[in-house]
Amino acid sequence: MKNIKGGTIFAIIFALVLVLRGSVYTVGEWQQAIITQFGKIVGEPVTRPGLHFKLPLVQDVRYFEKRMLNWDGNPDKVPTRDKKFIIVDTSARWLINDPVKFLQTVQNEERALLRIGNILDSKTKNIISKYNLVETVRNTNEIIVEIEKMGKEDDKITGEIAKIKVGRENLAKQITEASTPEIQTFGIKLIDVLITRIAYEKSVEAKVFERMISERKRIAEKIRSVGKGEEAKIQGKLNLDLKKIQSEAYRQSQQLKGVGEAESIKIYAGAMRLDPSFYEFNRTMDAYRETIPGRTRLILGTSNQFLKFLGKN
Repeated sequence: MKNIKGGTIFAIIFALVLVLRGSVYTVGEWQQAIITQFGKIVGEPVTRPGLHFKLPLVQDVRYFEKRMLNWDGNPDKVPTRDKKFIIVDTSARWLINDPVKFLQTVQNEERALLRIGNILDSKTKNIISKYNLVETVRNTNEIIVEIEKMGKEDDKITGEIAKIKVGRENLAKQITEASTPEIQTFGIKLIDVLITRIAYEKSVEAKVFERMISERKRIAEKIRSVGKGEEAKIQGKLNLDLKKIQSEAYRQSQQLKGVGEAESIKIYAGAMRLDPSFYEFNRTMDAYRETIPGRTRLILGTSNQFLKFLGKN
């Protein structure tokens, strides 16, 4: 009897443990949960983290991510408006903002990714095919603006570079906006779409790269030509400024020289008026230095006027 009673108590305790365990569940900070009873949704989604209770045995818990999730598409061939076939690779960020609708429509993340992929692939092809290739490559016309700052030759250079009206980032925004209404029906919020890679088909990639390199070399040559023209202008201005400076310096030097010579003549004239004999002596000494080089021998009579100052004591 004791063994029977002990077994009964153990069974009751075990059943209570199972009931208690089946009535308690936890929700993490990164999770949100839905309670189902016999396959039907019961109550509102549980988004508050912590310990929660449910009816044991008859109710189940379905967990869903609360964090942002990623979708990474497969590279796909897309024709552009200017008939260029390119390989486009896209990715997207999304989150489950309505777990009830999510459970009712796609049920789990794997099926959700398939539905998101189908929609984004379709919208990407539709939008990119409306624009020329350059719109998917560049985001701004900055290269054209920089070249236009260089001067008069900008029209010749920038005329060979196509301007964009939309740009890669805005194309991605268009894809996001076009896809959002359909994706929302699954209880999913599409945060954004990114065009992560654009490439040519292997069969035409080499030819396209050659054409791009040739085009950039031609543009570079024209830019260098503009630079050489600017260099010639600057050099010409420098030469002109230098000639003006030299001319002004020469004019000032001649003025100073004239003033100096006038002052010298004035001094000589004053000295001649004060002492004519000293002036005559000084000029004669200058004549000796100029007409009789060093170690020169002259044979002259003592009465010669040229040596009159040498003969005086």
